[in-house]
Amino acid sequence: MPATLLQDPENIDYSDIENKYQVKHDEGFENVLVLDGVPIIGKDKLDKLLTKICKEFSRKGVTIKPDDIHVPWDGSTGKSKGFLFVEFRNVDEANLALATLQNHPFDTKHTFKLNRFTDIKKYADLDEAYVEPEAEEFVPKEHLRAWLADPQGRDQYVTYRGEEVLIHWHGKPSQYEVAHKPNWTNFLYVAWSPLGTYSATLHRQGVRIWGGPSWSQQQRFAHPFVKLIDFSPCENYLVTWSNEPIVVPDNAHQGPQYFSPDDEGNNVAIWDIKSGHLLRTFSTNNEGETPGQKKQMQWPILKWSPDDKFIARTTLGQMISVYELPSMGLHGKKSLKIEGVVDFEWCPLGEKDKEVTERDAKGGIKTTKKARENMLVYWTPEVANQPARVTLLGFPSRTILRQKNLFNCKIYWQNQGDFLCVKVDRHTKTKKSIFCNLEIFRMREKDFPVEVIELKDTVTDFSWEPKGDRFAIVSSSDPNLGNPGPGITIKTDVSFYQLDHSKNDFRLLRTLSGRTSNAIRWSPRGRHVVLATVGSSTKSELEFWDLDFNSDDVNRKETQASKEDWGSGIQLLGTADHYGVTDVEWDPSGRYLATSASAWTHTLENGYAIWDFRGQELTKQIQDRFKQFIWRPRPPTLLTKDQQKKIRRNLREFSRTFDEEDAAEESNVSAELIALRKRLVDEWNAWRALRKRELADERGHRAGRRSPSSEDKEEIEVWVDEVIEQIEEIVE
Repeated sequence: MPATLLQDPENIDYSDIENKYQVKHDEGFENVLVLDGVPIIGKDKLDKLLTKICKEFSRKGVTIKPDDIHVPWDGSTGKSKGFLFVEFRNVDEANLALATLQNHPFDTKHTFKLNRFTDIKKYADLDEAYVEPEAEEFVPKEHLRAWLADPQGRDQYVTYRGEEVLIHWHGKPSQYEVAHKPNWTNFLYVAWSPLGTYSATLHRQGVRIWGGPSWSQQQRFAHPFVKLIDFSPCENYLVTWSNEPIVVPDNAHQGPQYFSPDDEGNNVAIWDIKSGHLLRTFSTNNEGETPGQKKQMQWPILKWSPDDKFIARTTLGQMISVYELPSMGLHGKKSLKIEGVVDFEWCPLGEKDKEVTERDAKGGIKTTKKARENMLVYWTPEVANQPARVTLLGFPSRTILRQKNLFNCKIYWQNQGDFLCVKVDRHTKTKKSIFCNLEIFRMREKDFPVEVIELKDTVTDFSWEPKGDRFAIVSSSDPNLGNPGPGITIKTDVSFYQLDHSKNDFRLLRTLSGRTSNAIRWSPRGRHVVLATVGSSTKSELEFWDLDFNSDDVNRKETQASKEDWGSGIQLLGTADHYGVTDVEWDPSGRYLATSASAWTHTLENGYAIWDFRGQELTKQIQDRFKQFIWRPRPPTLLTKDQQKKIRRNLREFSRTFDEEDAAEESNVSAELIALRKRLVDEWNAWRALRKRELADERGHRAGRRSPSSEDKEEIEVWVDEVIEQIEEIVE
């Protein structure tokens, strides 16, 4: 037996094994935080306080136990000192707690304040001698709206084809060019923010937003399998939705920009765009629905107030919940209990309302005109003894402003909030067909009077004129309307209505019969409208109309209009055709229209075309696997009302300037052509002169080699034709 096995076990050296498997503990106090803002309590409430603190930490993804907390006590009073020490397992968890729980509201009277234990010691021993810090080099940030300073005043649009995205400049034909070719890969689709500041792409891991002249990444939001997004009107917040519920793995990142275990099972998230922080999550599954039940979801499921102060959602048939931003707390700590509620919409904020709001925010001149309160309108069907009705509600006062009993409603706001149209569908007595009533609320008048327009046909589309008092409808009495099939074209009528100020009611301007149009697209500036046949395999017509074709009608007063000239200004400017058109969109200026045929709908002649407001085709691109065309939105003008009026008064002077620029551009093109021709002629003349010199030099060189006595001889070749024999024969 070897001697090594007989030695005493206590004398065996295990140092190599101990060094290999030794557990290294954190040395120092980097993993210790000082938590201030804690309630001062007695020892009888200690367990309850520690349990609640641990719960608050766990909600933010930081797990601690009561044993990890040390509470200092005041010996004279027997109570705590209002702060405590928290020891974490490592420095990373301490950093996470510092990032997520700083300024966290513990209750209504206490807010958490966290500091590193080492920082307290460092600042206590701080040298009082002043040392001037080194000045950091200033690096200017890119302006996110730099594209608005384009010298030619051009607009931009984005196209998505195959896996390639291009951002284009749009202007005169000579000004077309690609502004940027981003290297975006593996995304679902592209979207612009409402004011055009950001461009968003949806990826498997979440959402990325881009901006600035270099199109660098501005922010990212980690929401896996995201399918839909919705920006707030002022671009402060973002809503993301996925059909997959949120799952937080054990090793997932933690922090204000990531989901926590409390978010598991939800699938809607609200984010702060500037900070990238997650504000709150919700679930789109209503209580009482079975998990396997498939139901069409309305989008957006969360609806923003026009000033970004509130966001609201409905629990179908029960209530509307309104949350305040940025805290995402339930307003008034209670929802609006509304039995049977089906849908609601916020009232848009008009330009006049924005001016009053901005004036009040800046503390401007005091006037009797107050900023209009936010309003929302909701519809409830008939429930028990309660009739179906539409209710107009002021918020946050929660005051009912107007109610009217209406059935089967759909809500259409005018974009300035001046009018509200509620389309009411009614069945005939035989219930074989549907007719419509249009209930129009005048939102700027006292008590919100309602006007009723009765129609005998079914209204399939309704659209207000932006910033105007006109609207257009598409109606049909075609028997195939309820059961459309492949190859069947639905016959429609398009009607225009306008507010008659002399009688203070809406009157019919004109009806266009025997159309196939099913979509109305108003220019953003009003006046011009396009009637399109979208989504049809047999028809794809576009009609360009001007509702103020007579120039005298633009500025005339409605009180002077007679029955003969009412509606006489409506004029067809042109017609066009784009086969398989799926999308129709005006540019922000209202001068150009884009139509596109997306491969997401069909695969026949995909591509896009751009037209002017008269229906003249400017460009057309047929591209395989073409998916998207979207104009870049523009923010509201920074010019005051007086400045805009001055520009309108001096419009002819500006037009003269633009005409001179156009003439200069044409002359530049001609000058370039003339310069090219002159350069070619000069090159030809230079070549000829060079060859002549070379020929002269060569002849002189030959003449120098000849003998002086030799005579120049000239050889001449003469060709002589001689007839040798001629025979004539007669052929019978």
